[in-house]
Amino acid sequence: MNENETILVIDDELQIRRLLEITLSASGYRIIQSVNGKDGLVDAATQHPSIIILDLGLPDIDGQDILRKLREWFFKPIIVLSVRNSEEEIVKALDNGANDYLTKPFRTGELLARIRAAARSVESNADVSCLEFGDLSIDLISHVVRKNKEIVKLTATEFSLLHLLAKNRGRVLTHQYILKEVWGFGYVEQTQYLRVFVAQLRKKIENNPSKPSLLITESGIGYRFGE
Repeated sequence: MNENETILVIDDELQIRRLLEITLSASGYRIIQSVNGKDGLVDAATQHPSIIILDLGLPDIDGQDILRKLREWFFKPIIVLSVRNSEEEIVKALDNGANDYLTKPFRTGELLARIRAAARSVESNADVSCLEFGDLSIDLISHVVRKNKEIVKLTATEFSLLHLLAKNRGRVLTHQYILKEVWGFGYVEQTQYLRVFVAQLRKKIENNPSKPSLLITESGIGYRFGE
């Protein structure tokens, strides 16, 4: 159960809010509902939600603007739930700070899984010296990675890439964001460069590199670290 977890839903569509209330309440979450962007900003500041589910097509303020405003001070997970399904809109939302993006209509089971993944990403960002995911461990101090207790030899760049993805577990990171964080601004268009390094990492840490369970591709968008 998730009695201590509060989810703020910012969506003007009554049917969606009712569906989310039923689905999330049944999973033990406490739900707060806002019908427009202005109320959503107030509720985010006063109700202290653990996670925000945000629609982009709000009646008063565009959801992308709400997302940017929230990210000035709200550092917990934000999941966008929207009918907007263009790659440009998705990338924009992720670059504006969304942890994840689902398009309507959506499957409730998938939404719950994304919420759990977002919650785990918060735990992974805690002040810890070692991240563990099944048989994989990442020592953030010594920069040593082990799989099945055996040391995995990584280059400095491979470790930086793995560290970035792992500490953002469950969050979709765009190609541009990863390239900027690992290689610098001069590489933000080198998506093929990134694919090569991801492929190398998969060979070293995945049980089945052709069917990865840790380094997940979000087609046309970027990558997500999952377990």
